[in-house]
Amino acid sequence: MTGAGELSTGVALGCLGAAAWLAGSGWRTGARRARLVLAGDGTGSTGPPPPGRRMTDAVLRVRGRLTPEWWAPVAGLLLAVPGDSVLPVVAGAAGVPLLRRTRLSRRARRTRERRQDAVIALCGVLAGEVRAGRQPGEALLCAVNDSGGLGDGQSAVLAAARFGGDVPVALAAAARQPGAEGLRGLAACWRVAVDQGAGLAAGLDRLEGALRAERDQRSDLRAQLAGARATAVMLAGLPVFGLLLGAALGSDPLHVLLHTGAGLGCLLAGGVLEGLGLWWVTRIVRKTEAAS
Repeated sequence: MTGAGELSTGVALGCLGAAAWLAGSGWRTGARRARLVLAGDGTGSTGPPPPGRRMTDAVLRVRGRLTPEWWAPVAGLLLAVPGDSVLPVVAGAAGVPLLRRTRLSRRARRTRERRQDAVIALCGVLAGEVRAGRQPGEALLCAVNDSGGLGDGQSAVLAAARFGGDVPVALAAAARQPGAEGLRGLAACWRVAVDQGAGLAAGLDRLEGALRAERDQRSDLRAQLAGARATAVMLAGLPVFGLLLGAALGSDPLHVLLHTGAGLGCLLAGGVLEGLGLWWVTRIVRKTEAAS
């Protein structure tokens, strides 16, 4: 009986050891599979991605790297294939600098408008901090942290406010950034408040109101000029509409424009008139905005 008990005990211990080994091996296998799933695409597959996914990823990478102006040569290439001519590609390549200039101008305008809004917010927050009882330097530090508005000149202005420097001079230097012109008014309010003991909060309130009114006036002017901008867009789209209309009527407008003398003359004259029309409308819009 004692030998049988020892044998059964040994068998039981062996079974427990085997079970523990299998459990550990299974756990390690599961952990390895989990790492592969997390490192891969979520399916547990360690092989290369399918061809369709590789093509989609490549298109997305190319699209992310191409700026909008580089789609002009692509459009020219798409027109050059059915038109059997290199002129659309040349025209698309020639339009790249113009489109890049337009894109950069639009980006600069958005940056300028965001900085103008930040300066207005800075004046409002700074007025509230001063009215709450903070000293001007401390209030400026808190207001900049809450609203920004100083742009690249923030470090110089904060250093002047923190260490007793000439804050108006630093604000005037920061006002040279496009869209930060309102900081000149802030520098004037600061100088008057420090030199003559005038109320800084009251001056900041008036400055904020004036900047808001100027911003609203620009917004109203932009809304009134929407018709002129729509005219420019319509002028830019008329040639495309003409090509589509000619193709719908059964003719071959690309062949006529690109492979006949009369068509090349019409293409040249139309391109010149198109450019003059867009330039004239853009000039009207810019002169109106500058005059405002």
